[in-house]
Amino acid sequence: MFRNPKDTAVSLFHFYNNNPMLPNYNSFDEFFSDFMSGKVIWGSYFDHAVAWNKQLDSDTVLLMTYEDMKEDLEGSIKKISDFFSMPLTEEQVKAIADKGTFKSMKENSKNTHGEIGNAIFRKGDVGDWKNYFSEAQSEEMDAEFEKSLAGTKLGEVLKYNIYCKG
Repeated sequence: MFRNPKDTAVSLFHFYNNNPMLPNYNSFDEFFSDFMSGKVIWGSYFDHAVAWNKQLDSDTVLLMTYEDMKEDLEGSIKKISDFFSMPLTEEQVKAIADKGTFKSMKENSKNTHGEIGNAIFRKGDVGDWKNYFSEAQSEEMDAEFEKSLAGTKLGEVLKYNIYCKG
C-alpha cells in the first residue's frame, strides 16, 4: 500500500503530533525537513519506494494505492480478492466496502485500535498537502520524486502529476 508522498508527509506529521509515544513538531516546516532527510519513523519515503519498486514485477506483490482505494473501494476490494484467489459475491464486496470506508473505520477506531485510533485516523482526504506545503517544499518534493521515481512502475502507479502537482 502506497500513498502519494505529499499526503504521506502531512499524515505522518499529524501522526507524530497525535501520538504520545512520538516527539511533537512545532511546525510542518520543521517536520518537512526531517521527512525529506528520512529522519522520521520508518525512514525515507523515497528509499522505501525505490526498494519496493524493484519488487513490483513479482507475482507475489500486489501494489495498491490509497488514492485508488478512495476513488473505487469496491474495485480495490475485488482486486485484492482476485489477487488472493478468494472470490467474493457482490454482497460481500459491498459489506466489506461499507466497513472499509475511511469514515466507518474512523468512527470505529476506538474499538479497533484503542486510544491510538485518534492518531491513525485523522481526515483521510486526498490533496490535503496543499494546505501545508509551501511552494518551495512542493518543488523540493517534486525534484526528489523526479530523481527517485519518475519513469518507474511505482512512479506511474502513484499518478504523481494528478495528486501532487498544482
